[in-house]
Amino acid sequence: MMDRKECLKAIARHVTDTDIVLPVYSTAFDWIDIRPSALNYLSHGAMGLASSHALGLALGRPDRRVIVLDGDGSLLMNIGTLVSIAEAAPKNLYHFVMENGTYEANGGHPIPGKGAVSFAGMARAAGHKNVHEFADLKVFDQQAGAILADPGPVFTCLKIVSSGEQQRDYSRLHGPHVRQAFRDAIGAK
Repeated sequence: MMDRKECLKAIARHVTDTDIVLPVYSTAFDWIDIRPSALNYLSHGAMGLASSHALGLALGRPDRRVIVLDGDGSLLMNIGTLVSIAEAAPKNLYHFVMENGTYEANGGHPIPGKGAVSFAGMARAAGHKNVHEFADLKVFDQQAGAILADPGPVFTCLKIVSSGEQQRDYSRLHGPHVRQAFRDAIGAK
């Protein structure tokens, strides 16, 4: 099992200033500390929809790499998105799922099927051809760059430990200034 922040640091080393990143819930707080950017698409309040938003952005902006940093509980709320992404097959979409077996942002309650569900298996069954799964940080760190260099869509499940209960300041993720910064950045050439 890996630490989420260390996984995010491994990904961040390969993210460019033109990439659009969609981090969700607990991951969003860690991500904006590790790699602040106006192109971080923060969609709190839309649990389960980050992968759908990422698909729309990938199709609408094929000139940019789109990276979604999803949670296992979030993906379970919209599992059909795996089929939609596989069928649309955007070459610029990279879907990372942080699997910790809990709805961490909502009190740490266990997800249905904790320990029995194979997210990588579901992605394969949905038609994804480029699927990865990691539980060893050293191995993931060595392969993160290659994963983000492959043509998408790419699905990667990262088995992480839960961070436990957290006090989060959601004002860092909301507000007109955050939305406006993203609109300005996404409209830039």
